[in-house]
Amino acid sequence: MGISESDELRAFEATGIYRLAESGATFLDPVRILNASYRRFRLVPSAYYSRSFGTSRQGGEAETERTGEASPERKKRKRQPKPRELNEVERMAEARHQEARPLLLSAHKSLLKAKDLLEFLPRMIKEDVRVLDVESNLEKNLVELGSSWRAPFCEMTLCFQKSSGENSEEDNYNQGYNLIVVDPPWENGCVRQKVAYPTLPNRHFLYLPVQELAHSTGALLVLWITNREKLWKFVEEELFPAWGVKDHTVFYWLKVKPDGSLIGNLDLLHHRPYECLLVGYINLDKETVRGSKFKFLEERRLEISYMIKINPQLVKELLSEYIPGPKPARCIELFARELVSGWTSWGNEPLRFQDAISPMVEVDRVNR
Repeated sequence: MGISESDELRAFEATGIYRLAESGATFLDPVRILNASYRRFRLVPSAYYSRSFGTSRQGGEAETERTGEASPERKKRKRQPKPRELNEVERMAEARHQEARPLLLSAHKSLLKAKDLLEFLPRMIKEDVRVLDVESNLEKNLVELGSSWRAPFCEMTLCFQKSSGENSEEDNYNQGYNLIVVDPPWENGCVRQKVAYPTLPNRHFLYLPVQELAHSTGALLVLWITNREKLWKFVEEELFPAWGVKDHTVFYWLKVKPDGSLIGNLDLLHHRPYECLLVGYINLDKETVRGSKFKFLEERRLEISYMIKINPQLVKELLSEYIPGPKPARCIELFARELVSGWTSWGNEPLRFQDAISPMVEVDRVNR
């Protein structure tokens, strides 16, 4: 007897994971999943989901703009340009999109059929608890320290750049990391225009010692990648071979609004409503892990959530059964911009988003 929708919703409220059996996809609530890894503090949904969303029609239909009857002059100004012929690279990108399209549509269709979940989602992002006024209890000094930030409750080590003569292998204690998450600052025209963060030429990533960081018994590598076809070609033909990554597959993250509708047109060429993670293995011998509790990731996976950046700890929770090697897994995030408890955070800006004004409350205050 299969699990009913009401049972699935109750499981979702407890775990943050709603399994859409029809398509094999899952809907995620990052707040519930991340709160499971916290003890003293917990995330506040209404603060975490601070990005505002427009409302759309009931049932998850795409949002439409309702306006009065436009004048001929206005219609003329809004006339769409004639479609142009795609160049070779764009045709390759479109072919890759068309390959994934049935999977994406199937997942979204199954989400819209989960009526109990759709009814619950608007309430989910508005959930609130009494927020602990951290700032009021702090004694400010040294001109309020310029800015303040909160570190995870864990051991913290600051490691500064070494001279070229020092051996970096001494940092690779316990034979490396089991989970390596990489969110590179890929070159991007939009990023350059906004001056959001410094980027690096793609070829610079070839020299990262990723294979040396991997655990000797195997590691799972998770790489964020944009939908640019040239970048996919570079990663698959040059970057992954240089890093020793094999048997990679695609992890799709489909982004939706609170009513279940997509955040944009699925077929919009340069602004797809989904992101991709390439997931592969380093230093892994399939024969040596055969028969163990470790589960080999072979098929494409699709997750659905709000348009929130996925936290590395969330990646770990979702892929925990696919991480090889001893437990608990040793994890590292490259190009990290925030410290995460239990992780090694590597990069030039590991405190960039370590802001003290956090959407978190103290557990003791919540339970009072």
